[in-house]
Amino acid sequence: MQITSEQHLDDGLLEQRFTLDGVPGILWTPQRPGPLVLLGHPGGIDAMYPRLAGRARALGRLGAAAATLELPGSGERPRLPTVDAARADLRAALAAGRPVSADVVDRLILPLVDRAVPELRAAIDVLLARPGITGPVACAGGVIAIGVRLARVEPRLVAAGLFAGSFVPASILEEARAVTIPVHVLLQWDDAGNDRQAALDLFDAFGSSEKTLLANLGGHTGVPEHAGDDATRFFARHLGLAP
Repeated sequence: MQITSEQHLDDGLLEQRFTLDGVPGILWTPQRPGPLVLLGHPGGIDAMYPRLAGRARALGRLGAAAATLELPGSGERPRLPTVDAARADLRAALAAGRPVSADVVDRLILPLVDRAVPELRAAIDVLLARPGITGPVACAGGVIAIGVRLARVEPRLVAAGLFAGSFVPASILEEARAVTIPVHVLLQWDDAGNDRQAALDLFDAFGSSEKTLLANLGGHTGVPEHAGDDATRFFARHLGLAP
C-alpha cells in the first residue's frame, strides 16, 4: 500500500489517498482507533468524492474508519471492453423500452464482481494491519452484487448496508441465500433504471436472520437524508459504536 497524498480534514479525519497493487483508493481515519467500513460506489472515485467523503465523515463521527477503492474499469483504471459493450447494450435496451436480458446483466455485472471482491479482500488485509483500524469490518453501498459476493465469502464482514440500485445476475441471487450477516437494504421505489422486483427477490433471498428493507418513494438520486441516518444507526449497532 503506497500513500500518495494526505490531508487533515476540519472534523479531525485524516484523509489519505493510496494505491494498492495499482488500484487507487481513499482512506479516512478518525482520531481514535475503531472499526472499518468499506464504501462502495458505481465507479469514478473523483466524481463520487463529495458523496464518499460525506459518508466517511458521518462514520468518522461514530468512530469508524472508512475506505474506498476505484471500481475495475473506472476512473484511471484500464477499461474493460466486455463491460463497456454490455453497458452500451443495456442503454440501448432501456432507450428502446425493451427488457434487459439476463445475458446483458451477466456481462455487465459479473466481471466487476469477479475483479472487485478479491481487491476488497486484499484491502481488508492491509487496512486492518494499519494503526488506528481495529475491526470489525462492514461494507456500505456500491454495486449491490459486489456487496452480496463480499458478504458471502469474507468472514471478517459483520454487516452489509446495500443499495438496490443496480442489476442483479441470477447467480448472485443464489449466492444471497448463503449470506447470514445482518443486512440493511435501501430501495428507491421509483428508480427507473433498476428492476424493483429483482431487488425485492434479492432481499427475500438473503439467509440473514436480521435483515431490513428501507423503501422510499423517488428515483435513483432521490434518497432522503433520513435514509442515511438509518444506515448510520445500523452500522453503529453492528460495529459496537455509540450512535
